[in-house]
Amino acid sequence: MKISRQFTVFGSAIFCVVVFSLYLMLDHLQLDRIKNPINEERLQNGQLVILQDKIDHLERLLAENNKIIANIRDSVTNLRKSVNNDKGPLEAKNLSQGLVDLLPFAPIWVLIPSEDCQFSAQTYSKAADEVQMLDVYDMLSFDNPDGGVWKQGFDISYEENEWDQEPLQVVVVPHSHNDPGWLKTFDDYYRDQTQHILNNMVVKLHEDERRKMIWSEISYFSKWWNNIDIQKKDAVKKLIERGQLEMATGGWVMPDEANTHYFALIDQLLEGHQWLERNLGVKPKTAWAVDPFGHSPTQAYLFKQAGLSNMLIQRVHYSIKKHFATQKTLEFFWRQNWDQESSTDILCHMMPFYSYDVPHTCGPDPKICCQFDFKRLPGGRISCPWRIPPQVITSDNVQQRAHMLLDQYRKKSKLFMSKVVLAPLGDDFRYTDAQEWDQQFNNYQKLFDYMNSHPELNVQAQFGTISDYFEILRKVTGMDQAGMNKGVSPFPVLSGDFFTYADRDDHYWSGYFTSRPFYKRMDRMLESHLRAAEILYSLTLANIKMFGKPSNYPAVENYKLLTEARRNLGLFQHHDAITGTGKDWVVVDYGTRYIAFLLPLPVVVHCCRTILVSGDIENEWQLRFLVSFPMNVFIMPSFRSVVVYNPIEQARSSVISIYVTTPHIRVLTAQGRPVIAQITAVWEHFTQASTEVSFVAHVPPLGLAVYQMSEGVELHTELAHYMFLKKGGHVSVTGAEQFRVAIPQETVPVSVENPHLQLFVSSTTGLLETLKLKENGLKHSIKVDFVWYGTTSNKDKSGAYLFLPDGEAKKYSPSRPPVIRVTKGPVFSEVTTTFTHITHTLRLYNIQGVDGQAVEICNTVDIRGEFNQEIAMRITSDINSMNRFFTDLNGFQVQPRRTMSKLPLQANFYPMTSMAYLEDSNRRLTLLTAQSLGAASLKSGQLEVIMDRRLNQDDNRGLGQGVLDNKITANSFRLLLEPRNSVLTKLKVSTFTPVSLSLMYESSSTPKHQEISLKPMEICTYRIQLG
Repeated sequence: MKISRQFTVFGSAIFCVVVFSLYLMLDHLQLDRIKNPINEERLQNGQLVILQDKIDHLERLLAENNKIIANIRDSVTNLRKSVNNDKGPLEAKNLSQGLVDLLPFAPIWVLIPSEDCQFSAQTYSKAADEVQMLDVYDMLSFDNPDGGVWKQGFDISYEENEWDQEPLQVVVVPHSHNDPGWLKTFDDYYRDQTQHILNNMVVKLHEDERRKMIWSEISYFSKWWNNIDIQKKDAVKKLIERGQLEMATGGWVMPDEANTHYFALIDQLLEGHQWLERNLGVKPKTAWAVDPFGHSPTQAYLFKQAGLSNMLIQRVHYSIKKHFATQKTLEFFWRQNWDQESSTDILCHMMPFYSYDVPHTCGPDPKICCQFDFKRLPGGRISCPWRIPPQVITSDNVQQRAHMLLDQYRKKSKLFMSKVVLAPLGDDFRYTDAQEWDQQFNNYQKLFDYMNSHPELNVQAQFGTISDYFEILRKVTGMDQAGMNKGVSPFPVLSGDFFTYADRDDHYWSGYFTSRPFYKRMDRMLESHLRAAEILYSLTLANIKMFGKPSNYPAVENYKLLTEARRNLGLFQHHDAITGTGKDWVVVDYGTRYIAFLLPLPVVVHCCRTILVSGDIENEWQLRFLVSFPMNVFIMPSFRSVVVYNPIEQARSSVISIYVTTPHIRVLTAQGRPVIAQITAVWEHFTQASTEVSFVAHVPPLGLAVYQMSEGVELHTELAHYMFLKKGGHVSVTGAEQFRVAIPQETVPVSVENPHLQLFVSSTTGLLETLKLKENGLKHSIKVDFVWYGTTSNKDKSGAYLFLPDGEAKKYSPSRPPVIRVTKGPVFSEVTTTFTHITHTLRLYNIQGVDGQAVEICNTVDIRGEFNQEIAMRITSDINSMNRFFTDLNGFQVQPRRTMSKLPLQANFYPMTSMAYLEDSNRRLTLLTAQSLGAASLKSGQLEVIMDRRLNQDDNRGLGQGVLDNKITANSFRLLLEPRNSVLTKLKVSTFTPVSLSLMYESSSTPKHQEISLKPMEICTYRIQLG
């Protein structure tokens, strides 16, 4: 009875609070009308509608409160049952505290099944056979002794009788690696080579059913498919049905794995898979990645989630390959770092030798393997570098040649656990003409026929696809044939990544992490625009489907525009596109394609916005079920409307800046309320300006917000204040007469601040020196500098792929003192410093949330006049990070890193797709980046980011040119300093209990000491008991 009375009193109190709030709102509106009689008539209608809107809102709150009361009633009922069943009383204090905590979140009553959080509730234990790549790096010496014929390996021997009980099985996989742009553009490669490869494939595979082939680049295949007749299409389908042709991976391209964001990786993979499903009814089973310059576990995870069972990788550090070969662990299950079971495991084959070309795939001796690349027969356009050419296989030499090739197969098999050998047969743009098809397939078939007809050799050799190989491998090792479950496995489990790649000596491929940063930045921007347009298009279709209007919406045309945009975005994820490792004119072609697909996107957005905003849909209030949109928008005379769209699933408050022709601007919400705005100069030169207006836009998740602008005087709009500094020089400012500008003659302290932070900047260099967190009042030493890297004087120098510096970086020292401009206003404050090669800006936003807690850094870099120089931003802090730091992988997960003195400087740079951070027991310093770049932490407390590279020579990796097409590039970052709560980290937690978002929970019967970890994008709620 006592609980029931408390329940009644509580419900009555809620009702009284709602009624009293309604009274105060009405009274407040009346006072506003009395205080502003001039505006009464103009805003009368607007206020009435606003009042109606708020009454509707209060009615919804009442309905939600009724739900809360119903939940409380159910909870009390459950409590009574619990007490009656002797399940134990729940203290009144705990119930009261639970109500206070959960009542504000009443609108999101969602029951989360307990199994959804079981991952976080389990104790992590490393499997006995698990390999962690960080441990491997610690273990290896990274020396490079001469290994004999296998230069980066070791001598391999075997006994003749090793295959008496179990014959050797050899699967030769013909392939042709077709780069969608590198030395030629995508269209030029297709015209000159790719279409001929595919045309000959149809003819030559049909000549002999024992012949097989794999293909991976769907961008090329789809273009070819659209140009062939129905008979040829039917022939292709028959090849696939007979298992002669396999679509490996099935992505639009074979993407880079260092610079790509996981959104774009998914997009290009889905685009390829959907094309295959629609046109061929094919679902790929195995991934084939022979050319990306290092490999990311994010890609392995996406393959697994896409339904693939197996994968192959090639470009891995030669020391790691050698180590895995000695341990016979070149085949393993690749598992994600967060996976405590085996749900992310995918069977992976690592190719053991230098390259994926024929000389480096049949066995350890490239001089011998090259003799079995029959395209290099005498008289051809290419030959073997070892000057021993292949021989046409005849009845006279087949015995000797078969034994020579079998010897290589046997030696290669000694590097693996099973007696199944994979031997890829191909290279870049192979099988272009019919002659090569005949040379390769006819000569190899004669060798296979001889081997298979002599039982004493104990070998079975055949052509096969990559999935054929994995099927045989799974069979002989006793694993399942379906592929998705690993079953009983002899293979180890590996976690981690394969960066940074080196193919020989100290030649680390860390240069391409930054090469052509202009295009890396453009990629991320256009990716976000495309994603936003796709979401808005989907919301529009959903609204049209629900309401049936308008009938003239160009859904098909817009879908075609989006599809073309996705495919061009996918094309740029290619491992010679986003990496910046293509020829100059190829890079221009990628950029032209980008612009071509960017231009139609505003058309799609405009169509969608018109339908969602113009009121063409009946029952406009129902729009809120699908997209958050401000109702009752009043478009006032002489006002310009600005529609702000939030394409993510979280509410956002962000600063919007718009160029204007006058400093006298008023900004209003959709309901006519004035918005605080800041008028700022747009500096075309560091002392000449035009004008822009900035204000904070609040936009709901997946929502639209409308703001209105007009010319006029408004008390809520303020002009920014400026101060200019230049050591030992005079500053002349023009075009900013309407602003208050100070040019002190003496040195003055420089600082800017917002409610969260205060930055202290050097008055001579304009660079950050100290950061103060207002939360605790502590100052932290965080310094920003710029440094130069040159290139080595050795024969091999830095180029598009390689980073080969001439030693430690040298401090950037501009030839003349910089001009420092300090801006202060109600929306943001900033310090901009103009050097010879860099315009550096530190900005603070006067806004709540992460945007206000971080320092925005923008570096506009121009090194077009330099010779063999690379410029980097270095952030030095007093954080005791030792040799540890963290970088993200593809914006999807975070990978721990260790700076190792045993490695050269360039080996300690890693890809930073979206963030890198340092931490100690007290603080974490995070650098968020808007573009992919190379990053390192070469000393404790230090982060370093390469921002641009200008290199005058080729690095001998096939490109044949340097990087001299630099553009002025704006690199954007956010710097976030966070204190780590030392009190909470020292508390001992006696129990973890996964709980659902409801009032009641059952405590764990047995306390457990557990470690919390989460999968990417996973949220779990825990109730903890402190001991």
